[in-house]
Amino acid sequence: MKWRKRPPTPSPMHRRMVWWLLGYLALISLAVFSVGNYVHEHAEHSAWRALLNSELDSIVNHIEHEPHYRWQDSDTLRLFYINGSPTVPDSLRTLHPGLHDGVEVNGRASAVMVRETTQLGRLALVLDINDFHELEQFATRWVLLAGVLMIIVTVLMASFGVGRLVRPLSSLARRIDDLHPGVPGQRVEVDPRASSELYVIANALNDYLARNEQFVERERVFISTASHELRTPIAVITGASELALSQPDIPERVRQQMQRVHRTAQGVEQLIQLLLVLARDPARLAALGERIPLDLLVPDIIEDHRHLMGDKDLHIEIDGLARVDIIAPLGVVQAAIGNLLRNAIENSGRGTIHIQVSGQAVVTLQDPGLGMSPEEIAAVHARMARGDRNEQSGIGLELIARLCEHLGWALQIQPRVPRGTCVILDLGASLPGRSERASLPAS
Repeated sequence: MKWRKRPPTPSPMHRRMVWWLLGYLALISLAVFSVGNYVHEHAEHSAWRALLNSELDSIVNHIEHEPHYRWQDSDTLRLFYINGSPTVPDSLRTLHPGLHDGVEVNGRASAVMVRETTQLGRLALVLDINDFHELEQFATRWVLLAGVLMIIVTVLMASFGVGRLVRPLSSLARRIDDLHPGVPGQRVEVDPRASSELYVIANALNDYLARNEQFVERERVFISTASHELRTPIAVITGASELALSQPDIPERVRQQMQRVHRTAQGVEQLIQLLLVLARDPARLAALGERIPLDLLVPDIIEDHRHLMGDKDLHIEIDGLARVDIIAPLGVVQAAIGNLLRNAIENSGRGTIHIQVSGQAVVTLQDPGLGMSPEEIAAVHARMARGDRNEQSGIGLELIARLCEHLGWALQIQPRVPRGTCVILDLGASLPGRSERASLPAS
């Protein structure tokens, strides 16, 4: 079975929290700046309106009731008679009655109050606010800078605080990620600064790990014990069948039945050997391996399984047989390749089964059977992942798949065009010098 690639790693929690906080601060700052600017403009207009109206009321009152009164312009406040004076700036002539803010008068920003009077005509009282605007812009820049600095400081402080808050959770996540299936004695430790919720999670996980170890150990002991107990009667059956077959005067019909008993006993013995392999730890199993020449072993396996073809119009051809040695338990390799060949023979009625061994220790079997649809292949892979058994496939692809996963091998099933199935068994982990891959954890 192929190892699936891990999905892309999502961003850490503290980074998400900091980004959310930064977005929240940006929205709050934008809202505060917008509302503050509106309130400031409204207050400024109200101040200019009250000031200029009050001053203009006083001027009109003095002019109308005091014949000798003369208005004197100051540096910041000037009075213009729009209708009767040729010196009125053009920017004032088109203004309607009311307050006008930000009008340029002689190159300077001014607030202008225009009023229609009965005796004096249209008056314009101009207040020079250029210096005020420059001061206002200066203050606005500093306020914006202070706001940006405050956001930066807030984000840095929040990042530091959120990092400290999330660090125990991140530490727990790393410890969980470091767990390896099949390694006994693994436990998850919690940072002393962690919250009570993390202690609950860690305790529950440690309890699960302990119960899982007990279950795995019980399963291994049971498989090992049962397999050893079965080896004795199987050996008796095998020996008795061999002794019976060695007799020259037994009837042919009895000989055929004894051969069937002998083959069945050998198959059960092979199954027991596979179960014992799965019950052993992969690291200890690697030490039991021996150098096996695949180019010599595969033809022997083919000859051992020719009797399964019976009277079928079926042939086995070797397309390529590279000279390659692997290091693995002999019985396991024979069982893996033999059962794949058995499945190919049982699922084919006529045609040719093609076998190829590459220099990378990849064994390929192509049968001319009815083949499997992508949906059926997906179902087989699903059964492999679950460890379910298929009673119609001998020892079963599922058990072979678990064996491959146990030893670090790879098993693939592909449909052929127009019909048939292609099975690829990659024994590359058993190549000399690469035996360390055989110590992958058990499923």
